[in-house]
Amino acid sequence: MTAARERRSTIHVSPRLTAATAGRVLRQLRHDHRTIAMLLVLPSLLLGLLYLLWKDVPTLPGQASVFDRVGLTMLGIFPFVVMFLVTSIAMLRERTSGTLERLLTTPLARLDLLLGYGLAFGLAAASQALVTVGIATTVYGLDVTGSIALVVLIAVADAVLGVALGLLASAFARTEFQAVQFMPVIVLPQFFLCGLLVPVDRMDGWLQAISNVLPLTYAVEALQEVGWSATATATMWTDVAVVAGAAVLALALAAATLRRRTS
Repeated sequence: MTAARERRSTIHVSPRLTAATAGRVLRQLRHDHRTIAMLLVLPSLLLGLLYLLWKDVPTLPGQASVFDRVGLTMLGIFPFVVMFLVTSIAMLRERTSGTLERLLTTPLARLDLLLGYGLAFGLAAASQALVTVGIATTVYGLDVTGSIALVVLIAVADAVLGVALGLLASAFARTEFQAVQFMPVIVLPQFFLCGLLVPVDRMDGWLQAISNVLPLTYAVEALQEVGWSATATATMWTDVAVVAGAAVLALALAAATLRRRTS
């Protein structure tokens, strides 16, 4: 393949091929019961552990319970982490099995492939968000001041961000173990600095600067906005836009760096 053709295969997008790729991924996912369980069941189980830990912690009058505050934030973090792991490993399997190389000898462009993956796992993320938020607000009694629909929207946006970053990480990994090793590099710093453990405005200046360029920070802030405001705020919409923009950027970088082989 010439350099010019390589560039065209990166930037050209075919809706038909993108949809076909998404359909193929969803069919594969449908037969992978373990992955389905990880996507739909694991976040709710982890949230349940937090509920059991904090359900008996005393709450001061007029303040939200610990579970209401932290559990709401985790509705964005859990999908992000799970989708990052699942997507990075799934794409790497495409390379190690030779499927990716065969696909890229067809008219399918890299961006078609990645957008198809993003669409398929985005639909899976929407299902995951609906299940997790539904269980959190009914079984665990999570109390949210704002709209539940906005919570689902933010959870989906955060999960899609995890998909995009997972696809980007898979471009640099040679084995599934290496793909998992990217988690401490990409996921954990965002978890530590997103404002969940320590509010961003209480961090040292240099930590705040790092936090302000990490997309998970904006997802957490958006959920916190929904947690205290009965209506959607301008800050929340700005945060959602930042998360979506980061996902698009990660997909573009993944398309530019994706290798056909692992060797």
